[in-house]
Amino acid sequence: MSYTKFVAALVRANAGNIKNIRISPGRCRSTVATPKNQEEKDQQIDIPSSSVVEAAPVELIRQTKSVKDMQLNTIHIDFENTEEAYKSKGNIELLRSLLVFKLCTIDILVEKNKELMDLTKKLFGQWIFEKMMKMTFYGQFVAGEDHNSIKPLIRKNQAFGVGAVLDYSVEEDLTQEEAEKKEMDSCVSEAEKESQAGEHREKKYKAHRQFGDRRGGVISARTYFYADESKCDTQMETFINCIKASGGASADGFSAIKMTALGRPQFLLQFSEVLVKWRQFFNLLAAQQGQSEMMVLEQKLELEHLKESLTKLGVGAKDDVENWFTGEKLGLSGTIDLLDWNSLINDTTTIANLLMVPNIKTGQLEPLLKKFTTEEEKQMKRMLQRVDILAKHAIENGVRLMVDAEQTYFQPAISRLTLEMQRIFNREKPIIFNTYQCYLKEAYSNVTMDIELSRREGWYFGAKLVRGAYMYQERDRAKEIGYEDPINPDYEATNMMYHRCLEYVLEEINQSRKANVMVASHNEDTVKYTLKMMNEMGLSPNENQVYFGQLLGMCDQISFPLGQAGFPVYKYVPYGPVNEVIPYLSRRAQENRGFTKGTQRERRLLWKELKRRVLGGQIVYRPVY
Repeated sequence: MSYTKFVAALVRANAGNIKNIRISPGRCRSTVATPKNQEEKDQQIDIPSSSVVEAAPVELIRQTKSVKDMQLNTIHIDFENTEEAYKSKGNIELLRSLLVFKLCTIDILVEKNKELMDLTKKLFGQWIFEKMMKMTFYGQFVAGEDHNSIKPLIRKNQAFGVGAVLDYSVEEDLTQEEAEKKEMDSCVSEAEKESQAGEHREKKYKAHRQFGDRRGGVISARTYFYADESKCDTQMETFINCIKASGGASADGFSAIKMTALGRPQFLLQFSEVLVKWRQFFNLLAAQQGQSEMMVLEQKLELEHLKESLTKLGVGAKDDVENWFTGEKLGLSGTIDLLDWNSLINDTTTIANLLMVPNIKTGQLEPLLKKFTTEEEKQMKRMLQRVDILAKHAIENGVRLMVDAEQTYFQPAISRLTLEMQRIFNREKPIIFNTYQCYLKEAYSNVTMDIELSRREGWYFGAKLVRGAYMYQERDRAKEIGYEDPINPDYEATNMMYHRCLEYVLEEINQSRKANVMVASHNEDTVKYTLKMMNEMGLSPNENQVYFGQLLGMCDQISFPLGQAGFPVYKYVPYGPVNEVIPYLSRRAQENRGFTKGTQRERRLLWKELKRRVLGGQIVYRPVY
């Protein structure tokens, strides 16, 4: 979907309802792709216990290197080598890390961290408070106060092979009541406030006050609450400054953005519901043709049968339905798959009303809401415009843009808009990266669908794979409101999903060289598994198609050995004034307490390196770069 066409369509939309929005063929397709049945469970992935990654070459589908070459180019990384891991750190920095990680093990300090920080500020004053924070938590997890002060740290990390994903980490410090009010005001349309206009809406995609504070149960992700359009403009300018800083700091940087910072979340809720309902309608038609048990990309609706079904359901008149399938490519094979279907429903005058949805019980099309105010339509348009502006700034500054994943009731729309950016801006190389949360049951389907779309249309696929940030909140919300839990049943299932998605993307890289992936993980086993797969496929780190990512101040024993071995590895680098990043620091303290096993190992390695230096006479150690 072209942003120009999409925005123009919104501008032309009738103020009373969104009608007659026409999108050009093949420009608007859904990423919501959950199969009815998952494939048979993968076998347990065998992760080597040794820190050295070794892999015998295997026969590839499309072999690009000889077996002999692959054996010579096998990468070995020793994650126990503390000298390499902490080469960039002085002894004072190692001691600070040890102190911070130890403090994160004290429950009362973590649970009451914000209250304790407020008390410290009152007792000692702002200046001493800031000095104490910079000596501890702020110094460990935050790069500096603005885009100028962070440059020395970025340059130092780059000298040791580690790049940066800049992330301005300032956020509002709202009370729970304030957050709930903002969420309800911004997620409920005027029509719903005035009447029961949203009665037929799916409950998953409606705002619920008990989950209005989206920070609840989330420790790994920043949360934005909508205030007004001017605030969204301010946040867009912040992202632009971040993009410019990233471009000025390095030639191959990343910058992270969040869609909920760029517009009224009501649109994301409504658009997500539309995408999901159209997908459900496709499932209904597939079931009528006896294909409900197939994997999603294998479902191909027989064209003549489909025309008859649509006519009987009253979705369109017989002549209209016949005309829908006369496109240059659509239906020539005699079948329609989900990607064709998504193209079709956005290219027909009748069904292309952006927020019109099929009623599965009756087959009739109906508006998601009875009316939209003129201002609501303008807000939808502005969100799209802001996203477009950020993508263009990324291109101009030579920066790649990471679009963060968010809650499942926003995510279908977020992924769709991200795909539209990829269609436009990823023609020559991957500039826009979508994020896939692998704790979701539908993660593999979404990855495979989006890669297939990139193959058909010839653009570069870019993905960041994460385990996910909203598990507890998502589970509680699903249980309380009454819809299917979208999260995998346990951590092991999530690990398997992560590795399954990773394998698929790596195979795509190996076969086409038109995909990139960031393995954003603090899990050492996952990093080792990635290296093993790269060795087996003969994928060289010098090709810069497989990246690794960790948070600043965490897992240096993974990041720096990778960087010094030639792998493209990045730290998520947050920055902002001390007082304004306190919510971020609070989350980092909680996250480190949650990863007890990981921090224990990191503390052991830090002590090991300190002892090595002291016994070796390096009582005063300064990094050389």
